[in-house]
Amino acid sequence: MIELHMPPLPYYLGSGLTEYKNGDQHPHRSNIGAYDLLILVRGEMYIGENGSQWTLTEGDMLLLLPDGEHYPIQPCDQDTVFYWVHFEHAPRRDASVAEEVENNTSPYTTRPFINPYTLRLPKYMHLTDSRTVFGMVEQLLTQPSTLSFWQEQQLLGELLSLLEEECFGRTDSVASRLAERTAAYLQANYREKVTNEAIASALHFHPNYIVRCMKSRYGCTPSDYLQQFRLERAKRLLVTTDWSIDRVAEEVGFRYSPYFSSCFKREFGFSPLQFRKQYLK
Repeated sequence: MIELHMPPLPYYLGSGLTEYKNGDQHPHRSNIGAYDLLILVRGEMYIGENGSQWTLTEGDMLLLLPDGEHYPIQPCDQDTVFYWVHFEHAPRRDASVAEEVENNTSPYTTRPFINPYTLRLPKYMHLTDSRTVFGMVEQLLTQPSTLSFWQEQQLLGELLSLLEEECFGRTDSVASRLAERTAAYLQANYREKVTNEAIASALHFHPNYIVRCMKSRYGCTPSDYLQQFRLERAKRLLVTTDWSIDRVAEEVGFRYSPYFSSCFKREFGFSPLQFRKQYLK
């Protein structure tokens, strides 16, 4: 399974339809810098990556890594046709910030579950609805050259979403998307008083089901997620403003400043004031 944490979104680079004759083979390449999505239309392809091998037949997909070594196992023994889609997903962070994050010393460090979405794509899969996937790729191939940047990105997003749903099935997809909608709701309303009933009313699902989806997707309840998000926002305000602790607490949704300070110290090991002094020396 390949997980892409977003943002940033995958960036579309290009696509095509390639035909290999009997005896042709996939090129040997390393570190191409982009994900290479292969979708077999007909024939067979024998390909390896970093010590693993696959025989791809009609309706199979394989996602090759941007930093991997890709090589043929043997030439095609029949005419073979396949789609390819190249995209990149490379978060760009300032090196000093990245180092702080790795060392858990940055005031902007955010817990993984605060991430709005994680795209989960199979490394290899036989498509149950290959014709729909073929049609999605054809849309990319047949668009006029004047196709806008945003239209290309939208088509790529729809294709990757379709592959994710093919892999995990509709039930898992619905639960995962509901958890992500819940996370988005909490992030948009963290300054307000948020209850499970309010979330259920906004999203039109039973509170208990929402809690189960959040635990499955993020490993925490909605209230835990909300508190963590509020505390992370508070960290930013403490080092980017000169607001009082009371105002910071109110700004991020805590009604009582002493309770905010208690939660902050329990989570990070410092009181809000100690945390601020540490970064404003």
